[in-house]
Amino acid sequence: MATATELGRARQCFERHDWRDAFTRLSTADAEEPLEPEDLARLAAAAFLLGHDAESYRAGERAFHEYLRLGDAERAAWSAFWLALRLLLRGELARSGGWFARAQRIVDDGDLDCVTRGYLLTATGIRSAQGEDFLTAYDLFTAAVEIGARFGDADLVAMARHGQGRAMIGMGDAVAGLSLLDEVMAEVTAGELSAIPAGMIYCSVIEVCQEVADLRRAQEWTAALSAWCAAQPGLVPFRGQCLVHRTEVLRLRGAWAEALAEIERACLRLADPPGQPALGLALYQQAELHRLRGELQLAEQRYGEASERGYPPQPGLALLRLAQGRTAAAVAAIRHAADGTLPPRQRALTLAARVEIMLAAGDTASAGTAGNALAGLAAVHDASLLRALSAHAEGALRLADGDPVAAVGSLRAACRLWAEVDAPYEGARSHILLGLAFRGLGDDDTARFELDAARRTLLQLGAAPGVAGLREPAPAACELTGRELQVLALVAAGRSNREIAGELVISEHTVRRHLQNAFAKLGVSSRAAATTYVVQHHLV
Repeated sequence: MATATELGRARQCFERHDWRDAFTRLSTADAEEPLEPEDLARLAAAAFLLGHDAESYRAGERAFHEYLRLGDAERAAWSAFWLALRLLLRGELARSGGWFARAQRIVDDGDLDCVTRGYLLTATGIRSAQGEDFLTAYDLFTAAVEIGARFGDADLVAMARHGQGRAMIGMGDAVAGLSLLDEVMAEVTAGELSAIPAGMIYCSVIEVCQEVADLRRAQEWTAALSAWCAAQPGLVPFRGQCLVHRTEVLRLRGAWAEALAEIERACLRLADPPGQPALGLALYQQAELHRLRGELQLAEQRYGEASERGYPPQPGLALLRLAQGRTAAAVAAIRHAADGTLPPRQRALTLAARVEIMLAAGDTASAGTAGNALAGLAAVHDASLLRALSAHAEGALRLADGDPVAAVGSLRAACRLWAEVDAPYEGARSHILLGLAFRGLGDDDTARFELDAARRTLLQLGAAPGVAGLREPAPAACELTGRELQVLALVAAGRSNREIAGELVISEHTVRRHLQNAFAKLGVSSRAAATTYVVQHHLV
């Protein structure tokens, strides 16, 4: 009787998505008397949602064998499918493939007309989409929708229609595909689906929004996912790859400290089991955050680790070289960075970096070619991120051409677009160029307003070491070299000589020499006095 009461409470907890209590009560009941397969399936799902992957696997495997023992082939196949799917989400491809095959064999050998056949079609559709056979994938998802509708299975219908949307985007119809994904997400946010399919769809939609550079949608669905997770006690909010995409959204919105914490969690999750391909992307995103914060040595380490795991370190590594003052190395890296085969967002970021680096190197022809390619990409995909990147690049190119009037128009458009997608760091960089354009027009007051606003934003973000173009040089400051300015910027940010040496990849002796030269030029004798001078004269 005690076990029956505990099971009843466990099932109630499961129905109201209280995964922690459901897991505890089901585990307690199972210890007193082995659970029936339906409750074992509940235990497996609750354990998975709490991040207890080993317990989830054991319970799912027991449920499968119990259904087989009872002669319920349909439920056995269903258990095998969900076991395979949970393993797939953990990145265990071989074990996952084995369980998918086992489920398929049970369905085929028994010639079963069951909902699991539809779920297996979605798995095959995913594999076709991964091989870029989007037409076949769409047809498989369509067949799965029909099976889900016939059996009244809302989870299957939503998963398959989500697959249709992604296949449509793959075939080039992003507008219709995203519209279908929005429709599926309306069902998810209304609480019409089970937890695991809902979480999968949330993360997948955020991923595809990132791929097509639709940042408004990515931010909106990330916020919705956060709220959905918060409403379920004990839920592990994001699995490894989903954490990476959430980090990208947080970084763009300027929540850098939170993004760093999230990406560290993602790296831990993606490191176990070994071999998960998303770990390279996670390490790259970690490197990007370190680079933006001026932590150049850490950034270099993470770019290297990302490359070791098969993720291309560009364009971030090329931009790191530029930040280190190694312009020739930056040019060499960005010239060989692939962009033609990348998704729109990654290609746009690579082209934007190419514009910036080539302008820094004085190669305006190559910068212009990259800018034209970026403009063409923005025209085709019409996403706010791509248009903002293109407008910023256009403004930088016009400034380099000595046409501040044209630059002002492009840069105002870039600032407006960055504000629309809530991207403060990128917006500040466009405001810097806008300030320089106004200075070129002789409008020093407006230039100062723009540069001061950019400086405040960058300081709030913690990006002070990376500020560029904000100098209002005093006569003594005009004699400083670029490297001396870099060293002073890091001194003003509170870095020690050892830290400066590590971030700029130079010796401590060289740091001391640059400081001595800078102090002499500025007429100061201490780090504190140098920091005061730097701030007062807006050298960083």
